[in-house]
Amino acid sequence: MTLTDDFGFGTQIRKSPYFDATVRWGAKGFSVYNHMYIPRDFGDPEQNFWNLVNEAILCDVAVERQVEITGPDAAKFTQMLTCRDLSKMAVGQCKYILITNADGGILNDPILLRLAENHFWISLADSDILLWAQGVAINSGLDVQITEPDVSPLQLQGPNSGKIMVELFGRDIMDLKYYWLREVELDGIPLIVSRTGWSSELGYELYLRDGSMGDQLWERIMAAGIAHGLKPGHTSSIRRIEGGMLSYHADADIRTNPFELGFDRLVNLDMEADFIGKAALRRIREEGPKRKQVGLVIDCEPLTGPNTTFWAVNQNETQIGKVTSAVYSPRLEKNIALAMVDADAAVLGAEVAVVTLSGPARATVVERPFYDPKKQIAAA
Repeated sequence: MTLTDDFGFGTQIRKSPYFDATVRWGAKGFSVYNHMYIPRDFGDPEQNFWNLVNEAILCDVAVERQVEITGPDAAKFTQMLTCRDLSKMAVGQCKYILITNADGGILNDPILLRLAENHFWISLADSDILLWAQGVAINSGLDVQITEPDVSPLQLQGPNSGKIMVELFGRDIMDLKYYWLREVELDGIPLIVSRTGWSSELGYELYLRDGSMGDQLWERIMAAGIAHGLKPGHTSSIRRIEGGMLSYHADADIRTNPFELGFDRLVNLDMEADFIGKAALRRIREEGPKRKQVGLVIDCEPLTGPNTTFWAVNQNETQIGKVTSAVYSPRLEKNIALAMVDADAAVLGAEVAVVTLSGPARATVVERPFYDPKKQIAAA
């Protein structure tokens, strides 16, 4: 393929500021996320995993679109959208939040960034929260402006990512704490840098604030990282499942509530502030969730890739749930999976049957995450 080749589905699916650079650096396949192309194939996904956990990878995640909330009531409005208490969130801090609807269902599980007292970015998973937020604002009576800014993130992830950041920004960048952000420039390129990422590894996200400079930024980072083993890559299904990280639309959707996922710590029902879904979540907590997410180890031949359909989970020949994400972990040498099952079946050590593409296979309910349960690697 040459750069003069044009491919895709038309202008309704957007290309990121890094699109041409990723093709030059070997991207062979894309999927669609938030109405944009995201590179999903740089060759062997197992090699991509080892590049991530042993050295570092650079990922185009411009699909993590930002919903920008500003105005005098921005803080109050942002709290309306999430069940997590934001009252102590400082300027310069990031938080993993859940956005819920009136029934307590999860609409998105983004990272929230607070750039100023009344300036927030919601860094999205795959769903149309810009439309949701603008709709909520109409009748809220609050003075806010809600837009999608020209902001496109990259993820620099892996154990050598800190060394590469020092090459780019100097030693001071090592003072940046886990889940905090900093406004910086790199050769005149305006950025927000945060100690976050979707990999369960040490990592950073670089939020480009001028899409015209995407190619320049990509090449600058790759040049700085070559000596540290940096490779172009894509978000690793293997690593994120090992770490028990959710993929929205797979492991959670509008019919999933936080308590089913064990996210009680992200639901603050006792705070004074109101938020959408508060009454429903209070009722769900009192009644107890009817389903629960569990980890599974599946006893069959190594899976050749992630599941592309939801596999039935059976017990005593009755379906009790579904596998939402499954993959073979070359590090653990096991087939591992996240599954949603009936609450009374969510018992550690329980044996179940999973209906894979190759037929039924025995599986065992285990603790999740499967690796680095205290996230010591990511926070290092």
